[in-house]
Amino acid sequence: MTKATERPTRLPSMADVAKTAGVSAQTVSRALRDSPNVTPETKKRVLAAVEQLGYRFNNAARVLSSGRSHTIGLVLLQSGGYYSRSAVTAGVEAAAGEAGYAVSIATIASLDTGLMERSLSKLADQGVDGIIIAVPLISVTRKMEDITRDIPTVTLDGSRTASARSLGIDQKEAGRLATQHLLDLGHRQVWHVSGPDEWIEARRRREGWQECLASAGIEAPPPLEGDWSPDSGYLQGQILARIPDVTAVFAASDEMAFGVIRALREHGRKVPDDVSIVSVDDIALAAYCCPPLTTVRQDFYRSSAAAVALLLRGDDAGAAEVVVPASLTVRDSTAPPRSR
Repeated sequence: MTKATERPTRLPSMADVAKTAGVSAQTVSRALRDSPNVTPETKKRVLAAVEQLGYRFNNAARVLSSGRSHTIGLVLLQSGGYYSRSAVTAGVEAAAGEAGYAVSIATIASLDTGLMERSLSKLADQGVDGIIIAVPLISVTRKMEDITRDIPTVTLDGSRTASARSLGIDQKEAGRLATQHLLDLGHRQVWHVSGPDEWIEARRRREGWQECLASAGIEAPPPLEGDWSPDSGYLQGQILARIPDVTAVFAASDEMAFGVIRALREHGRKVPDDVSIVSVDDIALAAYCCPPLTTVRQDFYRSSAAAVALLLRGDDAGAAEVVVPASLTVRDSTAPPRSR
């Protein structure tokens, strides 16, 4: 009789440690990060289970002895603006590197609560010293609250958990600035190509646009929703180009504005002679658009580097929300409306 081939023994997991210690996997993660929220007795049971099972947890011995992993976690969305993602990553990596930290990146495919929980858990399991979240927290769960309470966290879009800090420009003010600029030029109405409604930046920019128009006694037209991409701006631009009365457009991002401008041009509508357009972000290509784009500046690189500094300052970091003033960069895509 032929002896069956023996399968390699499965390495013990965090779930195995949790079962042996009689605690949750989250408690095991906290204990291995030396969280103050774990009692000495519970930590003792966890470490005993670790030793009994021979569990190895991402350099856990080094982290336990030093109390630090010298790693910062970064959560990014797989889709969305290419320029913002690359600038955020570069800013975080540069600032973290200068401070002697590595960066562990967790990318999620969509704004899904389960995906966000798994990404945060992954970073927590790696023993990161802090987390920067560069995507909106649409719905905050108990698990997200637990992780961001135990690990210092900074968000970059204005949404946050109870324990996280937030850093970024005043998005509502950005929408107001862009809209007011067009009204000051003499335009009687401003149309809006908004970002996805699930993004807090998109909602706040839209609120700034609506409130600015309301203050001027103007009823806002229905917003046209895009997804931050040039393609979505182009599709909405096809609609705007067919409305003769459109003389001014506020696009919620530079990349969508590029698409709007192309659609307008294809329909014989010149920018800014026939239609003025203003947007938000001021990415590198904005100054080289044809015409150069008027836009509210949002420095992703510097904000991301500032988020690292805020993260590493710890409990003495001060206010839970740090607002960077919005500023408008005026270029050639906006002008007074032509007399009709």
